[in-house]
Amino acid sequence: MWAVRRASSSFKKQVFMTGGSRICYATSDISSQCLKGHNDGLKGDSNVISHRHLTYRGFQITSHGFLRVFRENRSFSSQAGTKSSGEEDSSSDDGFSELESSTATEAIQEVNKVDESVSEHELSEEDLDGEDVEAPQELLSDTEAEISKRKSPKNGVSSALFNAIMAAPALPVSKIMDKWVEGNNVTRVEVAAAMLNFRKRRMYGKALQLSEWLESKNQLTFIDRDYASRVDLIAKVRGLKKAEDYIGTIPESFRNEIIYRTLLANCVAEGDLKKSEQVFNKMKDLEFPLTCFTYNQLLLLYKKTDKKKIADVLLLMEKENVKPTHFTYRLLIDVKGQFNDISGMEQIVETMKAEGLEPDVTTKSILVKHYISGGLNEKAENVLKEMEGGDTKATRWACRSLLPHYAALGRADEVARIWQVCESNPRLEECVAAVDAWGKLHNIEEAEAIFDKMAAKWPTLSSKHYSVLLNIYANHKMLSKGKDLVKRMADSGCRIGPVTWDALVRLYIEAGEVEKADSILHKAGEQNRLRPMINSYLMIMDQYAKKGDIHNTEKMFHRMRQAGYVSRATQYQHLIRAYINAKAPCYGIADRMKADNIFPNKGLANMLAQVDAFKKNAVSDLLD
Repeated sequence: MWAVRRASSSFKKQVFMTGGSRICYATSDISSQCLKGHNDGLKGDSNVISHRHLTYRGFQITSHGFLRVFRENRSFSSQAGTKSSGEEDSSSDDGFSELESSTATEAIQEVNKVDESVSEHELSEEDLDGEDVEAPQELLSDTEAEISKRKSPKNGVSSALFNAIMAAPALPVSKIMDKWVEGNNVTRVEVAAAMLNFRKRRMYGKALQLSEWLESKNQLTFIDRDYASRVDLIAKVRGLKKAEDYIGTIPESFRNEIIYRTLLANCVAEGDLKKSEQVFNKMKDLEFPLTCFTYNQLLLLYKKTDKKKIADVLLLMEKENVKPTHFTYRLLIDVKGQFNDISGMEQIVETMKAEGLEPDVTTKSILVKHYISGGLNEKAENVLKEMEGGDTKATRWACRSLLPHYAALGRADEVARIWQVCESNPRLEECVAAVDAWGKLHNIEEAEAIFDKMAAKWPTLSSKHYSVLLNIYANHKMLSKGKDLVKRMADSGCRIGPVTWDALVRLYIEAGEVEKADSILHKAGEQNRLRPMINSYLMIMDQYAKKGDIHNTEKMFHRMRQAGYVSRATQYQHLIRAYINAKAPCYGIADRMKADNIFPNKGLANMLAQVDAFKKNAVSDLLD
């Protein structure tokens, strides 16, 4: 449990309690020297935060006191035993929680769906199913960010340049721009509005082409944020290696902290632990003043890969006097909640308030989610009432969050009440939330009725919107209706991409047709330049593993690697489970994990022991 005490630093002293123990830490004498391991480039050791200590030139933070107790508990929780299964722990590491969906790395994963791992960088200029997302503020140019703040929430940002490019989707952006400049001026405001619209729709390829044309034609004088935006786009479209190569071409005077933190954010989004730590080390070597955004990247990285290291990052932030942001607290609240440490979660909220940061709707939504999962429905409803503020019409913006939470509580009456506020003039996101809510409550007819109203009001729905209803059909094993909906999508001219493929995979798996789901995903990957979502692979892999089908489980493991996904503990869990269920030894699995920089936790280690081809037992000892 975290408690609050006054301290002179930006963080208050934090207290971690286990049983009757209570250990405090204050500011430690941490050397400000740069991290080891980098002579040039991003090569070298990646021990920014090792499993045993945080290494600096001439100084080590070893595992005593607070950190020792923290690591002995093997979690970020004073009640770590509530989830002792290694599989549960790892799955929470690799999935994306509501935290990632709403604020997610403050830059990139903010756009992801709740509890859904997504394809974090697209390999095409096409829109990822045409879904609208919030443009990440940290990676926008100053002009883009300002326009984003001023935009109308209903109509978005108007851009003649964006409309011109969208009017000829088959043409390269360079040709469209060569023609467009004949009668129009290229202004930074116009470009920023177009870029914002492309980002909003995840049309990163188009945005990248526009950025490249602007620089090649000297239409804009690039500054550091323009270069950072390019790094982000290259990472999304062409991968981390190409983005890293591009940084080497940026004028040295502009090669500053924002450039490298952009690369870091993309490394974290990819789940690339080694590369993320290398980039952070490089930033320390270059003696950049690191912002909370950068530290938040590390927190998010270790939240997914090794929660024991979160304490090290917090200690470093305290020493460097870096004040935590709303995102920092949301992340810590979410981690506590994942381990059902409700008291610890609430203490972090109190710390947040004491630091002058009031929990916003996103933070409260995370609290509600964990209250519900912990069976504390009364507390959840109290927070929901706070979110409403006594007048739902005045806090209309909270409705999209209230609907799914009331559905999770099984409160059909509250869902109906909230929807009644929106029904006369609904917003698109409210319709989507209502469809999803009624689906959770198993009221398929009401979900379909709202979806039909939504489709009538917005004829050009994206596949993201269709996929909400498609997932409802999947959850209720309504294969025929699901097929009809996909045909309806195609007839409407809706782009079908990773979000739809994921829903189709789920649909066929729930119908018991795993091989058909496998076939759909395989064809989608071969026929399109877009990368399927990691969750799609994992769903199929899980089904094969349950059957003990080693061949197909290994095949899915290989296809994920081919698609460019970094191997994580979750993939190895499914793979090892296949060998366990097949009652077969798994030769060389430990070496494979070591090569992928995967270090097993207790649960995964127990699984490994079960497939050890050379393990001894009483019978083998007698026969030897």
